Amino acid sequence: YAERSPGHYTLEAAFVCEAVMTGFFLFVILGATDKRAPAGFAPIAIGLCLTLIHLVSIPVTGTSVNPARSTGPALVAGGDALAQLWAFWAAPMLGAIVAGLLYPAIAGHADAGAPTQAVPAEAGFATSAK
Repeated sequence: YAERSPGHYTLEAAFVCEAVMTGFFLFVILGATDKRAPAGFAPIAIGLCLTLIHLVSIPVTGTSVNPARSTGPALVAGGDALAQLWAFWAAPMLGAIVAGLLYPAIAGHADAGAPTQAVPAEAGFATSAK
């Protein structure tokens, strides 16, 4: 990474940055969509979090926090970008796994299953069997 990094950071620094930023992002998503979170809060929290992630990590990695977002540019650029692509897949996955495992412990409940706030049944999207 080094000279190809916007801020000339090492590959190790880029890996840590991507893992931490992705973990932070997932943690905010889980918290904002938790059934205990205020209704309508998720879009604001998630959007502001992603903005903060970009402000912090653009100088380090150009900001990915999404393996699919890293793959397209790497395929087009080729060379070193393809050789370093593994880090932009492994780091976000590691960060997401760690955040997913830590969220229930930190949030104070053990049932961190699927988010429940996305679309309430009253919104007209519920199906009924006839």
